[in-house]
Amino acid sequence: MSEIDPREKPSLKLNKNSLKNSIRIFKYIKPYAWYFGLAMVFLVVGSLIFMALMGLPGEMANTAIGKPKFNLDLDVKDYGWLFLIILIFQGILSYFRTYYFAIVSEKGMSDLRKDLYEKIITQPVVFFEEKRVGELTSRITADVEQLQSVFSITLAEFIRQLVILISGIIIIFIWMPKLSMIMLLTFPAIVVSAMIFGRYIRKLSKQRQDELAKTNTIVEETFQSFSIVKSFANEWYESVRYGKAVDEIVKISLNFAKMRGIFFTFIITILFGGIFFILWQGALMLQRGEMEAGDLFSFIMYTGILGGAIASFGTLYTQIVSAIGATERIQEILDTPSELEVLKSDSFTDMKIKGDVKYDNITFAYPTRKDMTILKGINIDIKAGQKIALVGQSGGGKSTIVQLLMKFYNPDSGSILVDGNNINTYDLTQFRKNIGIVPQEVILFGGTIRENIAYGKPNASEKDINLAAQQSNSLEFITSFPQGMDTIVGERGIKLSGGQRQRIAIARAILKNPKILILDEATSSLDAESEKLVQEAMDKLMENRTSIIIAHRLSTIRDVDCIYVLDNGKIIEQGTHNELISNENGIYASLAKLQFELTSSID
Repeated sequence: MSEIDPREKPSLKLNKNSLKNSIRIFKYIKPYAWYFGLAMVFLVVGSLIFMALMGLPGEMANTAIGKPKFNLDLDVKDYGWLFLIILIFQGILSYFRTYYFAIVSEKGMSDLRKDLYEKIITQPVVFFEEKRVGELTSRITADVEQLQSVFSITLAEFIRQLVILISGIIIIFIWMPKLSMIMLLTFPAIVVSAMIFGRYIRKLSKQRQDELAKTNTIVEETFQSFSIVKSFANEWYESVRYGKAVDEIVKISLNFAKMRGIFFTFIITILFGGIFFILWQGALMLQRGEMEAGDLFSFIMYTGILGGAIASFGTLYTQIVSAIGATERIQEILDTPSELEVLKSDSFTDMKIKGDVKYDNITFAYPTRKDMTILKGINIDIKAGQKIALVGQSGGGKSTIVQLLMKFYNPDSGSILVDGNNINTYDLTQFRKNIGIVPQEVILFGGTIRENIAYGKPNASEKDINLAAQQSNSLEFITSFPQGMDTIVGERGIKLSGGQRQRIAIARAILKNPKILILDEATSSLDAESEKLVQEAMDKLMENRTSIIIAHRLSTIRDVDCIYVLDNGKIIEQGTHNELISNENGIYASLAKLQFELTSSID
């Protein structure tokens, strides 16, 4: 469980390229452009009405003392009704603005989640070897959630505060030019200082977010492999590991809190100090008769609103920049080429193959371990319907051979032919539909038995599912459960025994009805009774199918057409069981003798 410190990644900077990449995410908003446009109109209109409304109390005070600044032809008592009408209209605008922004963010980010999941699930195997599950989960949850928050709240609030700031400055310059000039001389320095503070806060916020992602990775790793954790009695070790990661979050969070505390102190002392200085100057002007009391009252309200708008820009800017970082991480995945295109319909015509398989001088090293060649000049020829077995020590390349056939990887040299055609010429999805696999470690989904069997053919009828269960020797134990086919198997099939999981996997393969079958040590971890039932089911499954069996128990492969013995990535022996056993000096004969003697001594 190697740990990757996310802070080693270069910090995000807001520049032309990052903005250009982030704007691409707006394609998910484009289908809902009308809603977005209407929401923006309601936002701007509502903000302007709000700013106009804030000037009415001062004008009402001027009217009360008989010195109105504007000729509104209103009595003091009329202002009450005017306030009520404007507030109701403002509330209606706010409702539709909020609802339309929600439509844009919910539907747009829903489309993004679907595309992101589709892009991840269609990546080649090597992608998942290089990426951690926690990191990918964070992209599709936390990063998308961050974008959704920006589109539904942050962006709207940023624009609203911008409209308030611009319109507010225009209003007070027209209304009270002298006092506004005093404000203009003091505010820029305060705003620049606020932005500097915001930069440091943004950096600490990113560090905290990265550390949080790190703890989520630890949680997912240990929860997914909890049986390993418990079997090694490493609960304490994992708790300490998680505790250290959480302590690091606390450390960064406290630094974050200190900086925010300093920032709030700055806001209270400097920003509002500047506001009070301006108000003090306004009071002096009022005393000298240079302005009316209502005008000062309005200026106080506008100054407070403008101060709040400026103070909010630091936080809003941080949130937007963080969202740009999330956008870049998401865009990186979306720009990664997929190994296949997801078919949107099952209405296509299935590709049918006979099942002739030929490995022609295959050499291969895993992309993540290029310095270690796994297969060295492999040649295997399998006719349609034949059964062959791959045996040898662990690490000899047996599983790699079948992984290449399924196109999880591409060989470095040589070619694999199916029905005389290079497998690279076939549509990948259609080709894989012709291959079935029963692995050693069966992983079931956490739903019902029916759903797990039907995974081999999602549109299968109930009759076909029951027939597959019967042919795999599964129906008897399934019907013994109170819920039958609707029995929940639990996370990764934990509620079923090893033999039951294997038979469900065989039922799944039977339902898929593949022309090429891969059995990867399917009985190696079963007891004698379970092995007998599973072997009977596999014998039925292998009928009239090209079958490739990876086996450690040589007793299960006596009747195959050809056995290939691998050692250090090379085929060193091949032939039938009887041919290989007759070579007393051969590796296969030695393995068989050792296994059969061991079995006899146990019996």
